[in-house]
Amino acid sequence: MHLSRRNLLASATLATVPVTPRRRERLHTGFERLSADGYTLLAGQKVGVVTNPTGITRDTLHIVDVMHADPRCGLTAVFGPEHGFRGTAQAGGSEGRYDDPATGLPVYDTYLKSGRPLADIFTASGVDTVVFDIQDVGARFYTYIWTLYDCMEAAQLAGKRFVVLDRPNPVTGRSAQGPVLHKEFATFVGRRPIAQAHGMTVAELARLFNGEFLSTPVPLETVLMTGWKRGQFYDACGLPWVPPSPNMPTPDTALAYSGTCMFEGTNLSEGRGTTRPFELLGAEDIDGRWAAAVNGLGLPGVRFREAYFAPTFSKFQGRTIGGVQVHVHDRAAYDPVRTGIALLVTARKVWNGFAWRPDDWIDKLTGSARVRTMIDAGAGTDEVVGAWQEELGAFRSVRKKYLLYK
Repeated sequence: MHLSRRNLLASATLATVPVTPRRRERLHTGFERLSADGYTLLAGQKVGVVTNPTGITRDTLHIVDVMHADPRCGLTAVFGPEHGFRGTAQAGGSEGRYDDPATGLPVYDTYLKSGRPLADIFTASGVDTVVFDIQDVGARFYTYIWTLYDCMEAAQLAGKRFVVLDRPNPVTGRSAQGPVLHKEFATFVGRRPIAQAHGMTVAELARLFNGEFLSTPVPLETVLMTGWKRGQFYDACGLPWVPPSPNMPTPDTALAYSGTCMFEGTNLSEGRGTTRPFELLGAEDIDGRWAAAVNGLGLPGVRFREAYFAPTFSKFQGRTIGGVQVHVHDRAAYDPVRTGIALLVTARKVWNGFAWRPDDWIDKLTGSARVRTMIDAGAGTDEVVGAWQEELGAFRSVRKKYLLYK
């Protein structure tokens, strides 16, 4: 269910204002539409918000501060995901339970909590409605979409309403790409079988989760954007960018992430500890042969520069290493997942020190053992990418039912 018919008709009147052919309709996020409607959807409810630093207005005010100051909202609690409500924790961490100094609101930690334990947190908070507003980056292994899933499931168990305030997919919603998760590889970096680059907004994902994966659907309402088109990259949206996590500094990072994050599953640096995480990749003893090898593939939309860097933390901390920098010159032609596979294949060929992480993290990231075993067996990029096309096609058919924007 979306906004009420009355509210939709009210918002539709904005679209009747004549515009010149060159004028683009301004994008309005789910929160902007909720607040413009006077928070009617939340009337009479005690409300808790699942959010992080990305939950901001166009003027960079945080929605928690805005809602707390408005008596129509009934905001009584905040729920923080991985990295925390204020975003101070690194990967694999959170901020714990505390009272927000700015508002006095209790902040509850949802990270790595699901099912009944998370439902008990919602119950203890006393909220009637759980609202979700976090900026996603479009990759299956980015954990905020699984916080969304876990919170939907827990809200259902606790008898709460669930409202999703939509934001853009920053790398567009044109299509899904990459392998689909196999259910036996489900973890917090992939709970359910969706594609590695899903090409959906969080509201669309919430509808898909409710329709395909939750055994009992949660009472779900979605407040959609207006003015967003599926082919838009983030810089066309007119919204400020706030890093959704400490190693996602720019929309360019998000563009590469669904492919180059696979290097987390290797002994190479994925660029953490640099100013260009997921765009800089490397290890000790790698030289210009890697850039030459991957440039020789003629991958569409991207080039690779021989690069040397010294990460300030994470792998190879404080040591100078060699590798490549990813330079995307045609975003429309660029396929980040295919590019990531090509980088893995060529790195293994040119560097005899290449190894997978011993915990088979690559299998959790890619959703099966297939990428790892095929590359180990000497498969090339086309062969690896071709192996997931059937399951990707099946996911695209399911995905189509839940898309909400042109």
